[in-house]
Amino acid sequence: MDTKLFVQAIVKFLSGLVMVALLLFLPAGTLAWWQAWLLIGILFIPMFIAGLIMMKKTPDLLRRRLDVREKQGEQKTVIAMSGLMFLAAFIVAGLNFRYGWIVLPSWVSIASAVVFLLSYALYAEVLRENVWLSRTVEVQENQKVVDTGLYGIVRHPMYMSTLLLFLSMPLVLGSVISFVIILAYIPIIAKRIRNEEQVLENGLEGYAEYKKRVRYKVIPFVW
Repeated sequence: MDTKLFVQAIVKFLSGLVMVALLLFLPAGTLAWWQAWLLIGILFIPMFIAGLIMMKKTPDLLRRRLDVREKQGEQKTVIAMSGLMFLAAFIVAGLNFRYGWIVLPSWVSIASAVVFLLSYALYAEVLRENVWLSRTVEVQENQKVVDTGLYGIVRHPMYMSTLLLFLSMPLVLGSVISFVIILAYIPIIAKRIRNEEQVLENGLEGYAEYKKRVRYKVIPFVW
């Protein structure tokens, strides 16, 4: 086992867990918020399991997923915008719980948690299909176009899964206001995809032809 990679993964996992907990519970003013605990559970338990699997079977993929250092200037802007979006959404969800601005029934949180877990399964399938997946926009050495499975339906199934994941998160927390904030993810990923496809067309052999074969980017028959 790669000890350096293991330590890096554990540090990022724990720092992410602590950050999300602080962003939720501090604005809420209490730990007695079951929707927040539900989100933390369905977010971080599968993440931990997936990390262990990648550590054992595909350490190079895990290494790429941990690397968030963008080389593209436009993508750095996208990352910053995404960070601000999540910061606002989590803080507002906590304040919504604390002050009871808009209270959703419990079944909304449960149903959204089911959608979240199904989206996580979709995310895992994308990781299985594409061993070149990276957190950054780049063309890797010996990379090939993946056009099977979900990649035969949409060109960016990873963004399809993250869109479902992110939109379900504020509803797990019971916050309609945070859901509206997370809708900003749609123009954010549209901007990311435009730049990403330019990079892939210029640097990845066969990608231009793949774009012609697979028409939709994220949502079949819609986008």
